[in-house]
Amino acid sequence: MTTVAAAFLLVTIVLFSGGSSSRTVAARRHHHHSDDNDYETVFERQEADRVEALPGQPSEVGFRHFSGYVTVNQTHARALFYWFMDDAHKKPVVLWLNGGPGCSSLGTGAIEELGPFLIQNPGTNRHELRLNPESWNKEANLLFLESPAGVGFSYTNTTSDLHKFGDKLTAHDAYTFLVEWFKRFPQFKGHDFCITGESYAGILARTPGARSSGLYLVSIACICFMIGNAAIDDASDDRGMVEYAWDHVISDELHDAIATHCDFSRNDAGSDFSSDAAASQQSDACDRAMDAFYEAFDDIDIYSLYAPVCTATTNSSSSSSSSGGGQHRPSY
Repeated sequence: MTTVAAAFLLVTIVLFSGGSSSRTVAARRHHHHSDDNDYETVFERQEADRVEALPGQPSEVGFRHFSGYVTVNQTHARALFYWFMDDAHKKPVVLWLNGGPGCSSLGTGAIEELGPFLIQNPGTNRHELRLNPESWNKEANLLFLESPAGVGFSYTNTTSDLHKFGDKLTAHDAYTFLVEWFKRFPQFKGHDFCITGESYAGILARTPGARSSGLYLVSIACICFMIGNAAIDDASDDRGMVEYAWDHVISDELHDAIATHCDFSRNDAGSDFSSDAAASQQSDACDRAMDAFYEAFDDIDIYSLYAPVCTATTNSSSSSSSSGGGQHRPSY
């Protein structure tokens, strides 16, 4: 079982078991109501989302954590799942979004990267959690969001939604989530707020004509943005990947061949730029150069050049795609 699979197994046990070790949230009560006049007070709703303990969690962690659902579309019964680490007081609130699009922020960011817990003994029947000494919640209140609906534990009861998701709808739902989440946790409205993520973490924008109660008027002290291993656009990503590899993996000769024959501004270095023979030859030469580029990563993790890899598994190279003209682009 992979680490990600183990992470999902662990969180699934937490959410859907009725055991005494975990009095959480989503399994027991889905609090989809977001109206300020709801029958429960805001702090009762917070307490309903509070996680007492996870299976295998160390006894003393030094912070509270919460998880649950926030409805972003009542008509479609569409709700996004969150996991929040409250290390409180005046530390910033940091929203974390994984890339893909479609990677789980819990299964990847929270469990494998910057969250407070790491899985001990992954791939065995002895799942335990250990504290992550590098967790970001030492410096911030961490908010992991599963976005869009259909990713991780976020869901929609309207199947057609799954065919409509793109940047616009995902951003709209994420914005709605934040407006409603700050209603549920109003004590954090005055904190600095940072939107962070990795790779294609997505786009977040205020909906035009949003009500005055929207996020942009919740008295947030400061908004910041940061992203790691950013996916910007095909031209920039391809050019940056080659230039970085030149310092670490590929030869001067291969770098020169790519620079000579590939025009990344076209977003498809393997396509024919015109019908004349010279352009076709240039395209073929670019295909060969890029094939050699990806072959250089056969025994190297393209995302972590100096990390050990299991070379018995499928390597970074793959067969040419019909639209990529010989390029084997990594997924984000």
